[in-house]
Amino acid sequence: MKVLVTDNLDPICQTLLEEAGIEAAVYLKQSPEELKALAHDADGWIVRSGTKLTAEMIEAAPNLQVIGRAGVGVDNIDLAAATRRGILVLNAPDGNTISTAEHTCAMILSLARQIPQAAASLKGGAWERKQFSGAELDGKVLGIVGVGKIGRAVARRMQSFGMQLIGFDPVLSSEAAERIGVELVDLDGLWAESDVITLHAPLNEATRHLINDESLAACRDGVRIVNCARGGIVDEAALLRALESGKVGGAALDVYSQEPPPPTLNDLVRHPRVVTTPHIAASTDEAQQKVARQVTEQVIEALHGRPVSTPVNAGAIRAAAQPEARPFIDLADRLGQIVSQIADGQVRRVTVGCYGETTRRYAEVLTVAALRGLLARWSDEPVNLINAPALAREMGLAIEEQRHSEPADFTDLIEVALETDSGTRSMAGTVLGEDDARLVGLDRFRFEAKPEGHILFYQNVDRPGMLATVGGLLAEAGINIASLALGRDRPGETALTAIGLDDPVPPEVVRQVEAIEGVKDVRVVHV
Repeated sequence: MKVLVTDNLDPICQTLLEEAGIEAAVYLKQSPEELKALAHDADGWIVRSGTKLTAEMIEAAPNLQVIGRAGVGVDNIDLAAATRRGILVLNAPDGNTISTAEHTCAMILSLARQIPQAAASLKGGAWERKQFSGAELDGKVLGIVGVGKIGRAVARRMQSFGMQLIGFDPVLSSEAAERIGVELVDLDGLWAESDVITLHAPLNEATRHLINDESLAACRDGVRIVNCARGGIVDEAALLRALESGKVGGAALDVYSQEPPPPTLNDLVRHPRVVTTPHIAASTDEAQQKVARQVTEQVIEALHGRPVSTPVNAGAIRAAAQPEARPFIDLADRLGQIVSQIADGQVRRVTVGCYGETTRRYAEVLTVAALRGLLARWSDEPVNLINAPALAREMGLAIEEQRHSEPADFTDLIEVALETDSGTRSMAGTVLGEDDARLVGLDRFRFEAKPEGHILFYQNVDRPGMLATVGGLLAEAGINIASLALGRDRPGETALTAIGLDDPVPPEVVRQVEAIEGVKDVRVVHV
């Protein structure tokens, strides 16, 4: 057997393969065309983030059985193409958790005591003790945005410095948070109460520019911001303005919206109250050896036909073998994404209802797919059909799977409901024909819309002119309407409108829609 290794990994990777009697074919810095030629007889393929495994490259490897990613993210691997081919994709999800958490803690300490600035000053020949007087962390409030694996590791470490811990994570139960000493709050509470804010969330529509002019204005004066998660979560221009005004006392950044940072970010990167590192939070010798060892051992197990512990798409491969299940799996995922964006408060229970013969047959995987959609918005690691149940358990979520007889209006239907401390919201969908997914229900309202792109939902008094008013605001903002769906309970009472849009809706436009007399429950979702 032969395994291609096409990124620079710790030598333990090659050693383990050779000890297992597998040829380690190491090729670095090859062009895509060269790699396609080399892949023709490969049984396995191990990469980091440098090699982009497209569908075309995967098809060039007819013998390929397994792909290993030495790290967490699998964005550089075409999962759909691998799944269609029945190729197992593995990753190393835990290898860099400790390194990233320790780097975050180092950044917090560096900000509090101005260590990099003081060191640079002394190396430059100065002796400026008064200028670099620092602040104690003991008794200060650390706000953690995203209390996943890394966020929890940071929490445990910063407790030893006497910090009070608060966190925002809509899918973490209060009981699970209490066990690690974190008080759950909403974002408004976190902005208002934190002395230091550290970010541990993925980059998506919900978190892009989460740190912006508005959120920074809501923070305590002198707040310190730490981002070792993803570039783009912080609006860098807004952060620079807040630093220059004195609203933000300091910032520590390991990630940037563009990497390496372009000249347009020089004023931020070189700001005297900013600590910067070049995306190295996960880059330790220990972490690199851990991820190389973990993924290589898993690839060896897979090639020998033995069970593996870190599969990314194994469940998807099994379901993909059944063409009738594929569109429902995708629908359940999308329903989870949408209902997580329309529900308020801390999630207490997730209920997935499967109505009809097909959905009842695949209820287990459909429940997992809904969890994947729900959790992906706030997890600090990639969520897939394999790890979603385990992550949900870690978060302390109550999960209920229901199987019902065929619904009256559709052959098959999936309904995903979230019970939160603010109430219960539900979203239902079906598949028409072979793969035409549709949203057909939001709470008590019935309508029909495609579950894709940007969707504006709102309720309004059922009277003439309401849609025209909203449409006028969207037109003024230059936002084109792609589709429209309406539903209502009874004529003249409350109506639901779902508008598919070509572009995101800025917060100021959302506020304008909310201000219309007779309009309520305005929600913007992205699928």
